[in-house]
Amino acid sequence: MSDQLTLAAETRDRVGKGASRALRRDGRVPAVIYGQNKEPTSIHLEEKALVKALGTGHFMNTVVMVNGERTLPKDVHFHPVTDRPVHVDFLRISAHATVTVAVPVVFIDEEEAPGLKKGGVLNVVRHELELVCDAAEIPSEVTISLKGLDVGDSLHISAVTLPQGTQSAIDDRDYTIATVVAPSALKSSEGAAEDAGEAAGTASE
Repeated sequence: MSDQLTLAAETRDRVGKGASRALRRDGRVPAVIYGQNKEPTSIHLEEKALVKALGTGHFMNTVVMVNGERTLPKDVHFHPVTDRPVHVDFLRISAHATVTVAVPVVFIDEEEAPGLKKGGVLNVVRHELELVCDAAEIPSEVTISLKGLDVGDSLHISAVTLPQGTQSAIDDRDYTIATVVAPSALKSSEGAAEDAGEAAGTASE
């Protein structure tokens, strides 16, 4: 389960682009807390503390206590050039609210996948899974075994054992998470062999 984070924040008295720019110059990041049929609260956070939280790798699926309010990060905006965080949206949640989160995927048992052992490449379609779960039981990751996968095989959500208490947010289709594909060199050699075979067949006609 993801550890709970705590971030200190101060209320923003002024909003707007000018006020936000001034905050960023002072090493602060504007943010807003919304949800639970309450008025949105405009706040600002210390940029260093936010960057450290983002560096955990699971900020977006972690309950964050902001000034005593239980929240779930919903969106982080980054500067297109500097990649610094410029704004954060937090959603208020109750202790056991049902939430939808994006949970990172971790693949294991690569050595037991025939397709990878013969030189195939794992093509990851989804690096995260959208899961529905209790806010107090958000998993930090989903472990998926690649055992038995051969070249040309696909791994679908139906074959994954999800963490207890969670379910896929996408339930209308059996979507693909990853496939094992032949490396380009193998594909080209196979294609050359097929072309040679066809040429030989044509010559003998």
